[in-house]
Amino acid sequence: MPEVASAIAREAVLQHSYLNDATVSSVYFGGGTPSLLNSALLGGIMDAVTNNFSLSGDAEITLEANPDDVSRDSLKAWKELGINRLSMGVQSFRNEDLRYLNRIHTGSKALECIDLAQDNGFENLTIDLIYGFPVLSDEAWLGNLQQVINRKIPHLSAYALTVEPRTALDVMIRKGKIAPVEEGQAVRHFELLMEAMEKAGYLHYEISNFCKPDRYARHNTAYWKGEPYLGLGPSAHSFNGGSRQWNVSGIGEYLQAIESGKIPHDIEILEINQQFNEYVMTGLRTMWGCRESEIALRFGKDYLSHFVKGIVKYVASGHILKDHEVYILTNKGKLMADGIAADLFADDGL
Repeated sequence: MPEVASAIAREAVLQHSYLNDATVSSVYFGGGTPSLLNSALLGGIMDAVTNNFSLSGDAEITLEANPDDVSRDSLKAWKELGINRLSMGVQSFRNEDLRYLNRIHTGSKALECIDLAQDNGFENLTIDLIYGFPVLSDEAWLGNLQQVINRKIPHLSAYALTVEPRTALDVMIRKGKIAPVEEGQAVRHFELLMEAMEKAGYLHYEISNFCKPDRYARHNTAYWKGEPYLGLGPSAHSFNGGSRQWNVSGIGEYLQAIESGKIPHDIEILEINQQFNEYVMTGLRTMWGCRESEIALRFGKDYLSHFVKGIVKYVASGHILKDHEVYILTNKGKLMADGIAADLFADDGL
């Protein structure tokens, strides 16, 4: 860990010009389990960020934290480093679910760490929950959501369980040791999720994300709105509007390259079709939707014509709401978000 943390700090120096001196409004420690790092290692990375980039005075600085890593001492140390938002991988408040998901913390530990964080000044919290798996009944899912509502957690990310090939869960399902995931259950849980969170006053501002008014995740919202970002560390991705680049995943290769003063990355120059498709895909996932004027300004009238022609049938079917020049998914449409976006993509012939 010390070698990787030091390399990330050195990469910040090498990448100091990537964002063109733009003021940075958010910093996110994630992509693994950064709460395992001690305060000295986290502080070294944070110092490199503040020394090489211009941070806004109210920058959102988030740390992903496992419930097992949360204590009074760790919370105090994180606050002293300037971290002002925690993202907790709770997944569920029920032990049966956590065993199914192969998580090591307990439901009581998850509740305890949330209460501890709130009592120690971390009111700005987000937690992750997972739904759509066999041992989670509809009633139990609503019970998990009620814990979020009761504790006034300002932000929730909720994801349907996907079984990745060659994972332990995949092997267990194929061997018949546990029940498989059913799509119908995930759909039902998503509908219950939308209904419960709306009733509790949360905004469904992105397909998988809910927040109290004005409590959007600043960092992730930048992704969905197509703003430039810089990623540091193995496998980290960066985007500047016209290209995307990603670092190598191998830690040894990453360390060796950074040591020699090189950034070990591949790069993809985004053609206009790709930029348009990404705008449609990310825009439709949010409550802000896609705008005719923005499409015309960024991509031209041919792309606008293609978009309007393709989306009209979804407006007629009730999957899309058109509000003046803005197109937004309805709750019905949110169940088909990826398919609708893909249908609107522009091919090379446009």
